[in-house]
Order: sequence, then C-alpha cells, then structure tokens
Amino acid sequence: MAQPIKTKPNCSHRTVQSQMKKNRKLNQCSMCGKTFTRKRDLIVHLRTHTGEKPYECSQCDKAFSVIGNLRKHAKTHTGDKPYTCSQCDKAFSEIGSLRRHMKTHTGDKPHQCSHCGHIFSQKSDLKAHLRTHTGEKPYVCSQCDKAFSEIGNLREHAKTHTGDKPYQCSQCENAYLKKNHLNNHLRIHTGEKPYQCNQCEKAFSQKSILN
Repeated sequence: MAQPIKTKPNCSHRTVQSQMKKNRKLNQCSMCGKTFTRKRDLIVHLRTHTGEKPYECSQCDKAFSVIGNLRKHAKTHTGDKPYTCSQCDKAFSEIGSLRRHMKTHTGDKPHQCSHCGHIFSQKSDLKAHLRTHTGEKPYVCSQCDKAFSEIGNLREHAKTHTGDKPYQCSQCENAYLKKNHLNNHLRIHTGEKPYQCNQCEKAFSQKSILN
C-alpha cells in the first residue's frame, strides 16, 4: 500500500510578512526611526549617526565604519586595479568604481529628483540632494547633538571637539580645521587676489571682503 506523501508545514505569506515587520520593530534606529530585519544591519547603520569607525587600516591609520570599505581601501596600497575602462584604459580597484566611471562616457544620469527635476548619475548623490528639499539631517554629533545632512559635514564638525587641525601651511606654522581656510590663508603668502570688483576692478584675496 502506498504511503501518504509527507509535506513540510508551509508558512503563509501573511505570516512571513507579519514576522518580518515584528523583527524590524525590534531593530529600529533610535536616532531616525529607520528599521532593519537584522540586528547587525542596525549596528552598521548606527555608525552613520555616531561617526564610529572601528575598522582601521594598518598601513595609513585611515578608519572605516564598514569592513568591506576597509577591504576596498586596502587595494589602494597594493596598487591592484584589475578593472579597466574600455573607453580610456583608466583602471580601478573595484568594479563599482568602474561602473560609476563609465557613466562619464555615456552621460547616463538615471536618477531624477521628483521635486525639481535635477538628474544624477549616482543614486547616493540623489539621496543627498533630496535632503535639500526635505531638510532631513540624519547625521548627529555624539558630543553636542548638532545634526547634519551630510556625513562629511559631521566629520568636519567633529574636529571642533577634538581640536584636530589637519591642514598645515607649508610656509608657516599655522594650521586649519578646513582646507578652504588653509587656501584663504595661503594667499597671504602668494599675494593672489582672485576676487575682482566689477565696478572698479580692484582685486581682493578674500571673497568676503568683496561682498
């Protein structure tokens, strides 16, 4: 006599969806409310708010929030660039970098802002641009709670707490928090005056003086 076929219990689509929603609620970012199905994804995401970079390069001490980014960076020391552009022979260490570069040849800009129509070649650039419309500032300083729309701005701001001034003048001992501050200072040494008044043609080293 034929034995009945045994089947494994099958979860309904609704049950699976319900469980996923429950998991996401358990892994919710306390800073911005974003939810994740996995706790490790939440941990990685939190670093975008705190600026934490636990993965440090042994060659140059540059640090990263994600280990994958450290691995990519490590190739800059080995010089390994296996991905070559077929249009101009420029080589890259990562396939993603090559794909982004290829858009400079094709002019492809598939990501369009729904607010103003501005188009971007990279989705990350569109996401950053959208914050100019929404006012969203997801990157929060852990020292003073000041918020920023760009992670780079948070990193620059963090230096005001540490006192770090990485931009050193090669002509004197002055050091600056930001590169543009150093560039302004260097004109004292070079005598460069790139800002010219269109009324009297007098030139100035600083744009603020012209205004």
